Amino acid sequence: MGRKAIITGVSHWVPEQVLTNKDLEKMVDTTDEWITTRTGIKERRILGPGKGSSYMGVKAAQRLLKERGISAEELDLIIVATVTPDTMFPNNACRIQHELGAKNAWGFDLNAACSGFIFALSTASQFIESGKHNKVLVVGTDKMSAITDYTDRTTCVLFGDAAACVLLEPGEEEGYGVLDFVNYCDGSGKDYLYLLGGGSLYPASHETVDKKMHYLFQDGKTVFKAAVQMMADVSVEILERNRLTGKDIAYFIPHQANYRIIDAAARRMGVDSDKVVVNIDRYGNTTAATIPMGLSEIYHDGKLKKGDYIVMAAFGAGYTWGSALVRWAI
Repeated sequence: MGRKAIITGVSHWVPEQVLTNKDLEKMVDTTDEWITTRTGIKERRILGPGKGSSYMGVKAAQRLLKERGISAEELDLIIVATVTPDTMFPNNACRIQHELGAKNAWGFDLNAACSGFIFALSTASQFIESGKHNKVLVVGTDKMSAITDYTDRTTCVLFGDAAACVLLEPGEEEGYGVLDFVNYCDGSGKDYLYLLGGGSLYPASHETVDKKMHYLFQDGKTVFKAAVQMMADVSVEILERNRLTGKDIAYFIPHQANYRIIDAAARRMGVDSDKVVVNIDRYGNTTAATIPMGLSEIYHDGKLKKGDYIVMAAFGAGYTWGSALVRWAI
């Protein structure tokens, strides 16, 4: 079998500021009932000005290292999943590496939108399995409030800010750790969920600012239909590939974009609702942070036990989508 990557630590961090549906009622033409009914979201966290997504990533990572009882100097590699880096360059991995004091680690950012953590976890596990590295930190962090138009009632209700991370190390027992992953992308989805401004195609200018091109755009209905199908499909695929059923799964941790999407995926898998990790009501869609934050919450609540099968699945802009099967090892 060879060595597998096991998760030996997990942590998360959220800002203190809470933005409730009632707050949004004062900002745009919407209601608490409308938001809750269609998305399942009640509130989200907001990171104020003067701090970027790397700040949250550092906070989450510092908590993880403390709980794991290791120093940052022991880290070999840092992979940061984000669509909201502090700057185009240097990347968030360099910023987090410096702030942590992880002087022996190299790192890079990975942009797969809401699928970012699944893609980063898949990538990180390969560095462990190959024998190249022994301690890989995977961080999902996004300050979505920085790219959200708070005059657009269709999108401003959806997003929040947060960070979460996991530490991967080689496992000694067979049959534990990151057992499998399935990832996809389809660039034909590029027209339905995007941020146009600030890249090499549309560099910042008066025109891009005036046209609000530095805020995210989403064709909600089209993205919703694609997400329901693709996230459900990939969740079922990972089970079938490993000869498992929904009844074998201890927890299903889906990307937190919309409660109806989560429910549809869980039903397709045959997973009971009490096994589905949901925190969208409290945090909204935090993009690359949603899945590791869900994992961190159930871990810190003492709900995970050794041998538990966990399925994680996500869908995001690109389109990107994927799933991972983990057997808990600690």
